[in-house]
Amino acid sequence: MATVASRASAAQGMRGSDRVAAILLTMGKSLSTRLMKHFEPAEIRQITRSATDLKPVAAQQLGSLIEDFATQFAIGASLVSSPAEVQRMLDGVLPQEQIDEIMGDVEGRPDHHSIWERISAVNENSLAQYLTREHPQTAAVVLANIKSATAAKVLARLPAERRDMVIRRMIAARPMVEDATRLLERTLHQEFSASLSGSSGSAGQERLAEIINKLEPEQIDSILGNLAATQPKAGEALKNQLFTFEDIGKLSQRARSTLFEKVPTDNLVTALKGSATEFRELILSALSSRVRKMIEQELNNGQPVPARNVAEMRRAITDTALELAARGEIEIRTEDDEELVS
Repeated sequence: MATVASRASAAQGMRGSDRVAAILLTMGKSLSTRLMKHFEPAEIRQITRSATDLKPVAAQQLGSLIEDFATQFAIGASLVSSPAEVQRMLDGVLPQEQIDEIMGDVEGRPDHHSIWERISAVNENSLAQYLTREHPQTAAVVLANIKSATAAKVLARLPAERRDMVIRRMIAARPMVEDATRLLERTLHQEFSASLSGSSGSAGQERLAEIINKLEPEQIDSILGNLAATQPKAGEALKNQLFTFEDIGKLSQRARSTLFEKVPTDNLVTALKGSATEFRELILSALSSRVRKMIEQELNNGQPVPARNVAEMRRAITDTALELAARGEIEIRTEDDEELVS
């Protein structure tokens, strides 16, 4: 028969959350439910994760666990946990929606959508109104986590003063601890479900640049101008990470050729409307003689187009360049960031 010391040593290799999960799984539903109600949500999530990943526990080891927790139970069988058993343990303790969220997070279900994906699908005007009422730090965290295209549209709809406050916080952003992130996600889930369902510093700057790249040129100029006045160093660092249509002139000849192979000719014609002569020549030099002649004819003889259409085409080409750079097909900066002229 094993001694108390040997049984206690059998439990030493298990983490605290593993021990709690093992004991809860051996209890009847009534008792485990009563106990689970005394845990904090973050603790329930940790225990759930441990229970789902728990390896088979022998009866002898369960005995040592029970003795370790000063609990008087008689254990007669080995224990093997499963997601179904874990879910039954949570039934009656938490609302079904929260159980689904926890189990989806723990099991890594491919169809489990995070709160950030849900917020990204919210109407931009509604989201902008919501974030205008929230603390700028909350707005900064939300915009840093949702899709960049949505974040750009929301940022453009914020009042100028509030927008600048949010941007300053995004520049100085640091990674949040997991508990704080979970708390924010849970709060946002509750608030958005109720009101909107129907309607690191370097990493932070990169994320902010990705968002600002999708704004209109005049909005970008306004943001950079305000930052230059209030936070010159941060503004300059952000400016260096932006990539606009005019920055295509800084690409190598090879990179420009690669880019324009992916751009429909009609789109390029529209984007070049109203461009400076030198810049236009730089772009045309990267094209084949046939395509160049076609575009020159369109630019010389074509009809004027709305400025909004020009801005949209330029932004689309810029997005294509950034996508190619992300895949390593082109480099969007030279080493010294000087313009290359062929």
